[in-house]
Amino acid sequence: MTIAAAVHHRASEAERKIWGVIAASSVGTVIEWYDFYIFGSLAATLSGIFYPSSNATVSLLKWLATFAAGFAVRPFGALFFGRIGDLVGRKYAFMITLLIMGGSTAAIGLLPGYGTLGIFAPILLVSLRLLQGLALGGEYGGAAVYVAEHAPDDKRGYYTSFIQTTATLGLFLSLIVILVTKHSMTDAEFKSWGWRIPFLISAVLVVVSYYIRARMAESPLFVQLQKEGKTSQAPLTDAYGTAERWKVFFIVLLGATAGQAVVWYTGQFYALFFLQTVLKVPVDTAYSIVAIALVLGTPFFVVFGALSDRIGRKGIIMSGCLLAALTYIPIYHGMSAAAEPVNFWMLVLYMFIQVLYVTMVYGPIAAFLVESFPAKIRYTSLSLPYHFGNGWFGGFTPVIATSIVAATGNRYAGLWFPISVALMTFVVGGLLLHETKDQGIWREVQ
Repeated sequence: MTIAAAVHHRASEAERKIWGVIAASSVGTVIEWYDFYIFGSLAATLSGIFYPSSNATVSLLKWLATFAAGFAVRPFGALFFGRIGDLVGRKYAFMITLLIMGGSTAAIGLLPGYGTLGIFAPILLVSLRLLQGLALGGEYGGAAVYVAEHAPDDKRGYYTSFIQTTATLGLFLSLIVILVTKHSMTDAEFKSWGWRIPFLISAVLVVVSYYIRARMAESPLFVQLQKEGKTSQAPLTDAYGTAERWKVFFIVLLGATAGQAVVWYTGQFYALFFLQTVLKVPVDTAYSIVAIALVLGTPFFVVFGALSDRIGRKGIIMSGCLLAALTYIPIYHGMSAAAEPVNFWMLVLYMFIQVLYVTMVYGPIAAFLVESFPAKIRYTSLSLPYHFGNGWFGGFTPVIATSIVAATGNRYAGLWFPISVALMTFVVGGLLLHETKDQGIWREVQ
């Protein structure tokens, strides 16, 4: 074999390996997001089962608060599982999170409602939701780091962008499973027991995903760190034991993940709630509108991830935040006009524009986060600002926005929360963030 042929063969082997890593990581992460988002996708149906009230708005707000509880604990999951990932290994940490998430989701599918258990029904529901949040707090960081540490420096944005599609694919999968289940039975049957099926399906998906992940090897960069004795023995202290490390945390949180989070959750979850609860678009129609927009928009995660390898991560993320902040009000006015009567394809267009903003802020973020922190504390360091941003700023967007609308009577007033946060991120990130695309993440072991 010639030298050129040998180089080509090694390149082909490396290419096959990275795609195997992406596939194995993505399957599990899609399932975890599916588990997490069934809860939100069924808000309109299940709020009355676990939180019965004569006031439908009060029931919905209680359900949204429970939905948000899963986000509130994500930073704690990030610290707990991030520490394990930096001490023991990336693979081990996100194997555990997969089992916790799958078990909690299946258990929700078996949980009796308020009519049977009374106050204990919402208490148990919140407990299971908290377990979901803790598990997801450890999942994303592990998957992002695992893929990034297999990817070459010049294609890190491209390869990690496939992990970025998994949150949207998980939401899409949850919508499809719900639609198929609903249409296989009467409305009364779905509200009585059919809603449990999407939750119980999780048990099967988790078994498949666990089998796939069990066959994966540990991250080569982490293995090299172990060989050289460079792994952290105290990840939490190393990651957050100095004022300088906290400064980096706040810059990344306020200048990147907070704005990314509100754009993500406004463009997908709040938009779905707005269609269903404010505009009164029929549930099936609203699901179909969002599902089509997600299918059309998902490839752009990869487009912007790949583009970030060429022009940088920062500019794309900041542009997405600014565009969202400037156009949300006219977009939602347009949605209102298109809903009376329902103009299906115009609503799909408005949803697609919002999903496009999501892909701009979210497509490059994994590569940016991985490149912002040193390898020995990477899992812990990137997980915390990501999950504070997405858990507290993003996850609370639907309940905060819906509460503002309920308090003011102005259907558009809720948008001021994501607009304000997106503008804050544009200013802080524009002034304080450094471009990271040329950061070589193997330098610590070379």
